[in-house]
Amino acid sequence: MPVSDPTSAVPPLSADQRKAAAALLRSQTPAAAELGELFARAGHELALVGGSVRDVFLGGHPAGDFDMTTDAVPEQVLEIVGEWADKTWTVGIDFGTIGLRKDDDIFEITTYRSESYGPRSRKPDVKYGTSLEEDLVRRDFTINAMAARLPSYELVDPFGGLAALQERMIRTPGRPEDSFSDDPLRMLRAARFAARLGFTVADDVQAAMRSQASRLSIVSAERITDELTKLMLTDNPAYGIDLLVRTSVADQVLPELPALRMEVDEHHHHKDVYEHSLTVLRQAIELEPRYGLSRDLVLRLAAILHDIGKPKTRTLLPGGKVAFHHHEVVGAKMARKRLTELRFGKEVVAEVSRLVELHLRFHGYGEGEWTDSAVRRYVRDAGPLLSRLHVLTRADCTTRNARKAARLAASYDALEARIEELREREELDKIRPELDGTEIMRILELPPGPLVGKARNYLLELRLEQGELGRERVTQELLRWAEAEGLEPPADSQ
Repeated sequence: MPVSDPTSAVPPLSADQRKAAAALLRSQTPAAAELGELFARAGHELALVGGSVRDVFLGGHPAGDFDMTTDAVPEQVLEIVGEWADKTWTVGIDFGTIGLRKDDDIFEITTYRSESYGPRSRKPDVKYGTSLEEDLVRRDFTINAMAARLPSYELVDPFGGLAALQERMIRTPGRPEDSFSDDPLRMLRAARFAARLGFTVADDVQAAMRSQASRLSIVSAERITDELTKLMLTDNPAYGIDLLVRTSVADQVLPELPALRMEVDEHHHHKDVYEHSLTVLRQAIELEPRYGLSRDLVLRLAAILHDIGKPKTRTLLPGGKVAFHHHEVVGAKMARKRLTELRFGKEVVAEVSRLVELHLRFHGYGEGEWTDSAVRRYVRDAGPLLSRLHVLTRADCTTRNARKAARLAASYDALEARIEELREREELDKIRPELDGTEIMRILELPPGPLVGKARNYLLELRLEQGELGRERVTQELLRWAEAEGLEPPADSQ
């Protein structure tokens, strides 16, 4: 990639600034100095690089996990650190990376390199480089293209990473078109860093994202999912998602989201469904601590995807209104399909799609007309997802009508109170028949088989409808059911 334009725009640091930067880096990463001295004695270069440098200038600390780069090839790195390191590993050696541990610190040392993807390649072409500056230009963004030479801690910042941190701006070291062509996943990384740091993405970077979005087709689903997961777990994923939608990158990875932009939500005439979904995601994140949740991937995915069934179920009604009948059922199927294609884990796929399916269930509660049976079913159907369903349901209220919002919140407060009341009286979190399969077979003198399952389902419905009845009453109900099913009553059912 050409580097003359970016570097020519970067003013050099003064001697005092360089001295201050080195002092700061040394104070925050003292564990790196000893390793730098080892490489220097062996006649090789070593530099702290990337996030390890960036986070120091952002006021953080690498916390014992250091990224480094060197002119030594992996075999030489192993020879240099062999006696010094407590442990080494070579999982990334094909990409020039050696990992090691010393006391409580982890180091990943990568040989200077350049890498690029061919027009249809899913694997990068990796070549070793010869200089630190050549290595830095291959980095994704200028804020990650800074280094500190070791053991002196001399700052190397050829592309204005410090200035970008001050501006709170995401830029690329070279032309963004070249950067994204070389590794299309960087478009998702731009959104992730913007969301994580609250930075603005430069106009030329956004333009390149639009022009290069289709290049994501060469990236594996696993790599895309890894980046999406990291984005969703930032403090403000809605910011990054909106960037992906505005730059057409979402068309390649989550096309269901841009499809929401023109759909009018019948409950929120002032917002389209897309804006509503972003708001639900933000509100769900705000509610996480209240329910003992933290950076919950399942909840956040369900929040952003909960209405994706609306475009397919949109129906025009008299008076200009719009309805989306059964969009939760359609949306659950769509969420399952999309997340499966992205190779999310089976549990994540099942739980997200289940929450999407359940997210409207509360709206039948009205002014508290639900019977105890209906409350039990609500808890049973949510199962271990109940806390997440509480959050998603509350977050789904985005109306600007303060009176309506207060009414919905009070109604859900009442439902949660009823759940707690029933929980105190019954084992509400473990709703099951009062007789298990073995007892059913003994009472009805049945062998294992489908009839036992049918009897158990009957007793489960009885438990949901009437609560705990006691073993004697349930046994009599089971015998009555067996008689109605035409089963011969046992000689002694007690």
